[in-house]
Amino acid sequence: MAGLVLCEPTELYNILNQSTKLSRLTEPNYLCLLDARTKREYNESHVITARRVKLNPMGEYLVPQSVELECVKYCVVYDGKTSSLDDPYYDGSVEDVKGTKPVSVISGSESSSSCSQNAEEGAATQCARVLEQFTRHPVLILKGGYERFTACYHFLRTQKIFWMPQELDAFQPYPVEILPAKLYMGDYRQACDPQIQKDLKIKAQVNISEEIATLFTDESKKLLHVSVTDSPHIFVDDLQDGIEQWILICSYQVCTLVH
Repeated sequence: MAGLVLCEPTELYNILNQSTKLSRLTEPNYLCLLDARTKREYNESHVITARRVKLNPMGEYLVPQSVELECVKYCVVYDGKTSSLDDPYYDGSVEDVKGTKPVSVISGSESSSSCSQNAEEGAATQCARVLEQFTRHPVLILKGGYERFTACYHFLRTQKIFWMPQELDAFQPYPVEILPAKLYMGDYRQACDPQIQKDLKIKAQVNISEEIATLFTDESKKLLHVSVTDSPHIFVDDLQDGIEQWILICSYQVCTLVH
């Protein structure tokens, strides 16, 4: 078995926002993000690109048939607010009868769990124990679940269920988070995007480039421009101490983006 590992919200945020020329969400074997909450909760809102894990009439989690889990780099499961790997329903045994897929029984069925009540705490762990039988890498369980993640990253929730390939191609990643809610690393496009500045509450930027750019329209925000030539032979070691000190001073008061 691949095992289970708790995943901090910042880790899932960074997984969702990795990119090369395009977002890595366009790669079919990059991320399988699964929502173990009820249908009602999922329909109200969920994390972008997440698909809901379904139950059979006996209340057993079903492995998604459209995903080759053994090929997926990241398999992440979340429920409402699970924050540990404890599972009161797990007895340590996994059955695989006549080649059928192992399952984990939970209270209720697909029909009952779709009603007004929320998914029970620990649902993500129960679901992950099913999935780990098929993954090559450990299954990640989002610590604090949907509630904690969306409290930090409300802009990454949606009601959208189906994503077309061209929509994933057009998805614009956010900067990578280095220190939660304090320090981010991105590119020029992200630095100039007023929506990203608003969502991440960016109040200061370090611009490491040859040209000075107008990145803020608000004069109260802070900008440090470090002029360097765009060349592989340029080293910024001599400037590192000054940059670090400036970021440290800003981090006590505001959120900073380095690009």
